Amino acid sequence: MLETEHELFERDGVVIIRGLFKDWIPLLESGVNTNEQQPGQWFRDYTPGQTQGRFWADYCNWQRIDAFNTFVKESPAAEIVKSIMGSQSVRMFHEHVLVKGTGSAKVTPWHHDAPYYPVDAKQTLSLWIPLDPISRESAIEFIAGSHKWGKHFKPLSFNGEYYDHAGSKEEVLPDIDSNRNDYNILGWELEPGDAIAFNYLTIHGAPGNLSKEHSRRAVSFRWLGDEAVYVNRGGKTSPQYPHLIDVLSTGDPLPEDEFPFVA
Repeated sequence: MLETEHELFERDGVVIIRGLFKDWIPLLESGVNTNEQQPGQWFRDYTPGQTQGRFWADYCNWQRIDAFNTFVKESPAAEIVKSIMGSQSVRMFHEHVLVKGTGSAKVTPWHHDAPYYPVDAKQTLSLWIPLDPISRESAIEFIAGSHKWGKHFKPLSFNGEYYDHAGSKEEVLPDIDSNRNDYNILGWELEPGDAIAFNYLTIHGAPGNLSKEHSRRAVSFRWLGDEAVYVNRGGKTSPQYPHLIDVLSTGDPLPEDEFPFVA
């Protein structure tokens, strides 16, 4: 099974994993609840003032929120990630909680993650785990094969502003929504316990949450494979890790206390 998933991941830059984390959903739900009650320094409310259809996110809390820490260290995630990436080792980068309330109209714009991050590795993988049933119409979508385009596209904040990366060769992403038939767009109806694994270079985006019954809660765990290094992007990154700028240069190994080996 994992060999097939590795082949699909290499070909499409994304693969669906069905049901393997079903028993871990209560733990992740407790983590999201703790995160909402005790937000971290990078907490963002993308719909300020709204109670209906609220969209909020937070990240880099896995070392302080016990539920996320337990998932990283004790779940089968790291070994699964290692097999899918085909790497010799797996390191934890960070987790990202994303919650779209019922009826949320807030769209997640098309983007890929690599240009946002101050890190790079020979293999990269995000493991996106939904905590609620998600219809195909509300599902996160991916452009198959886009991880092989050999390009970096300008990072765009969820509020619609481009990051300024001095000296970069980043391009503006094409208008995908107006030309959907030109791309092989993948998406799936999802249940709690499923997971989507995708490369940091795979272009993805998500519509609003059309459900009137369920929020769209998800936790995405970001992993690094072999030869992971720091990268100075020439400007703001997300996550920012501002303390690393003063001590690391592009190509330097990542500190193991902050980005530990898990498998």
